[in-house]
Amino acid sequence: MFIKSIYMRFLTFHLIVCLYFGFLSNPLNGQSLSNKTFTVVLDAGHGGHDPGCDPNCNNYGFFEKKIALNITLKIGKLLEKYNNIKVIYTRKSDVYVGLKERAGIANKADADLFVSIHCDSFTSSKAYGAGTFVLGLHATQRNFEIAKRENSVIFYEEDYEKKYDGFDPNNPESVISLTLMQETYSNQSIEAAATIQKSFVDNLDRKDRTVKQAGFVVLKYTYMPSVLVETGFLTNKREGVYLNSKKGQNEISGAIAKAIMNYKNTLEKRMVNQQVFEEKEIPKNPSKIISNDSNVIRFMVQLAASKKPIDAKPYNFKGLKNVIRNKEGAFYKYYFGSSKNYKQIQKEQRKARRAGFKSAFIVSFRGNQKIKLFEALDALK
Repeated sequence: MFIKSIYMRFLTFHLIVCLYFGFLSNPLNGQSLSNKTFTVVLDAGHGGHDPGCDPNCNNYGFFEKKIALNITLKIGKLLEKYNNIKVIYTRKSDVYVGLKERAGIANKADADLFVSIHCDSFTSSKAYGAGTFVLGLHATQRNFEIAKRENSVIFYEEDYEKKYDGFDPNNPESVISLTLMQETYSNQSIEAAATIQKSFVDNLDRKDRTVKQAGFVVLKYTYMPSVLVETGFLTNKREGVYLNSKKGQNEISGAIAKAIMNYKNTLEKRMVNQQVFEEKEIPKNPSKIISNDSNVIRFMVQLAASKKPIDAKPYNFKGLKNVIRNKEGAFYKYYFGSSKNYKQIQKEQRKARRAGFKSAFIVSFRGNQKIKLFEALDALK
């Protein structure tokens, strides 16, 4: 109940985020991968005066910042062999980079995928296996502790309270607020994380720790599908030796690089399957798709908005069918349901919210002209 009450308090904020940053649930932004370079930002966790992990790892001689960097560089080297793949690194040496700066690098590159590489630790030396995380509400206290540890690196930064808007890694309520920024990318983030997790299990026979959600600062500020990978536990001496070895780093980087390519290829196949129908289903003049009759008053449910067009397909809108895309000024708006009856459109709004669009709201049109809701209701009296 506590988490739900906090979540509801941020719904209004979520709507503002969707409208301002755009509903970019499709990382291709409506373009086929065959016509667009797929940009991956690889983020080696920690670095410089931030060693990562904890003293127990260092006592074993394992330094997370070094292992994460080695694995990241190896992933990049493998990906750079492919055509139409652009790899960008947040760091390529032992330097400290702020969490917000890392996200800024990915945003500036307009990346299609952000992957942050780390090593895990735990109070018990028995814990082992690789795990993948996306931004979301903590399902367990353990997930919160992982996020708290990774987020605590902001304390290394000057003016961190101002830079991160008063964010407190130790406060669950503060962490929960992070999740709403990335909610519009959650499906693609989970898909990418699941692909990486599957690659660990299938190719390396690693323990399946499954895809989990937690509140990571570095994922909050990225405006694309984003995943954080905990490659293994440095507090487990046997696993630490493996991760610290050339063999282990080669195998881990190979599994992650393969997963990234599988994720890319899945998106490409999906886009190719839909491309045949795109021209028929998207009107030539998207500014005149609401109604051909200038006098008809009609209600619709607005789901989201974006600065770049995305396909109005069910897989982009959590299974909702017959979504309409309309260009309005600098934004593309996405509408669901269409009715002259206000009670009927309220039912459609509830359907949209049940599907996951918690901030969906009703709008009204006279022909193709959007009018205020009270004007439309008055006209129907």
